Amino acid sequence: MGTMKPDFAGDVALVTGSAGGMGRAIVLAFAAAGATVVTADVDTTGGQETERLAREAGGSADFIQTDISDPEAVGALIATAVDRHGGLRYAVNAAAIENETAPLHECDLDTFDRMQSVNVRGAFLCMKYEIAAMLANEPDRGETDHDGRGAIVNIASTNSFRPQANQPAYTASKHAVLGLTRSAAIDYAGRGIRINAICPGTIDTPMLRGAMERRGRNPQDVADRLSLLGRFGTPEEIATAALWLCSDSASFTLGHALAVDAGYLAR
Repeated sequence: MGTMKPDFAGDVALVTGSAGGMGRAIVLAFAAAGATVVTADVDTTGGQETERLAREAGGSADFIQTDISDPEAVGALIATAVDRHGGLRYAVNAAAIENETAPLHECDLDTFDRMQSVNVRGAFLCMKYEIAAMLANEPDRGETDHDGRGAIVNIASTNSFRPQANQPAYTASKHAVLGLTRSAAIDYAGRGIRINAICPGTIDTPMLRGAMERRGRNPQDVADRLSLLGRFGTPEEIATAALWLCSDSASFTLGHALAVDAGYLAR
């Protein structure tokens, strides 16, 4: 069976959370598909390494250090992307945090507020400025407002549907990301912008490894419990899904939450 290879040559894509894990894999996938990729993360060292890897592989990447919870920083990020590269056609909002180990009655307010600030406020701000930039695009096929001005993919979670124990703030934030996705999909479908979400399961990232270490979990036990395949997913499998949702192959897909979870939500 052949592998789908979307072509994004000449297009500009933005990826947040680009310093590692799923964000880095999405940057590298977009760059390999010919896009100019604007990458953003609060972690300058990791973000610059992603930029280097994309360029080393022959792609085009431009890292901009950004705190996505800061409206001025997000506005400047999108403005810089448009000014430097002539517009914005695609965006994948992958930046997020997760650091909980306690049930709700033990969850302190600072932890809750920080989670919502990055995961929800950050997604909202990114979409706000991304959508405004995409509305300035000419329709991709030039016929009606329903033709493509752009596509956005938000990284939600299987927690958006089925919470894990001791993650009240993270679970609330990922429910909210899915709500933002669906609301915006309705508002902008008729204006040429498709908006969808990916709900990753157990993807082998530094965030997942850190969470398992904090909770004292055996990695194989976690994989066996949360995956029908008995293994973790790879960041590259999320990147493949993200590029498909941005591509014309997904032109009839809007407001969808695509589970990439080895069947976890099917049980």
